[in-house]
Amino acid sequence: MAGNRRADRRGGGEASPLRLIAIAVILIGLVLVSLRLLPGSPFESSAAARWGDSGTPGGRSTGTATDRSARQPAAPSPSPSPSLEPLPFVAKDLKLDIEGWYSWSVLDRRTGKIIGSKNMGETSTTASMIKAWIVADYLRRAADNGQTPSDAKLADATRIIRDSDNTRAEQFYNTVGRDASIKRLISMCKLTDSSVAPDKGWSRTALSPRDTARLGNCIATGTAAGPKWTKWLLNEMKLVRGAGDFGIRKAFPAAEQKQIAIKNGWIDRTREQEMHINCLAIGDTWTMGVMVKYPIDMGYDYGMKNCEKITEALLRPGT
Repeated sequence: MAGNRRADRRGGGEASPLRLIAIAVILIGLVLVSLRLLPGSPFESSAAARWGDSGTPGGRSTGTATDRSARQPAAPSPSPSPSLEPLPFVAKDLKLDIEGWYSWSVLDRRTGKIIGSKNMGETSTTASMIKAWIVADYLRRAADNGQTPSDAKLADATRIIRDSDNTRAEQFYNTVGRDASIKRLISMCKLTDSSVAPDKGWSRTALSPRDTARLGNCIATGTAAGPKWTKWLLNEMKLVRGAGDFGIRKAFPAAEQKQIAIKNGWIDRTREQEMHINCLAIGDTWTMGVMVKYPIDMGYDYGMKNCEKITEALLRPGT
């Protein structure tokens, strides 16, 4: 018996239950730690994630996000949009030696951007300038109704545009519904400043230079005359002749003038004792409206030349 007790004290013999429990706890702890460090284990810790990416073959580390992005080919950058050629006009505050009131506006047909004088929203009576819309409205409505104007009617339209024929313009104005046509103009061309002159005729329609430029764009885009007749109308406007051939396009070199469509208006207003001179022009990338009003005794020629003078003052150097 004495020998067995000595053996126990030296560590021999059976282990006690407490010792077995302690060993088991240590083993379980080691197993759990190994599982947390094992890539792909449900017990994986953030430390394991830092050591290796479980999504890579063999658990090899792919490095940090910064390292990975540095090694990956860069996505191709989008090509820069080509810059637009500048318009032939420069926005500026004009201070010209012109008697009376004048105003101007230019619309960039590529972007829709409008520039103009501070008073470009003020209106004047259109006189013959509105005839471009009257003919456009007539042609579009005929096409919408499945009709083709006769050769005689097209000849009338030519006289209205090229020669500013008042009698034929009145006939067309009656056909398109008079005031109803101007209401369509304001709605379809999205005019903001202009108004109908109820029962006072097409000549008294009130347009601003800003809305004049919008009218030009409405014609150029095909909204006014429709897809069938827009090219025809623009060509007629390029062929304006005689007394109506003045103003904006005269400020351009002779070779360019033939490519600019125009429709002008000029009238002496005895009630107001004013001359009202208006100019509409359509270029490849722009439309423009210029309006002048001045004392009636100064005559037509003064305003016609001032439409050109205002345009010249706005042209970009080298145009």
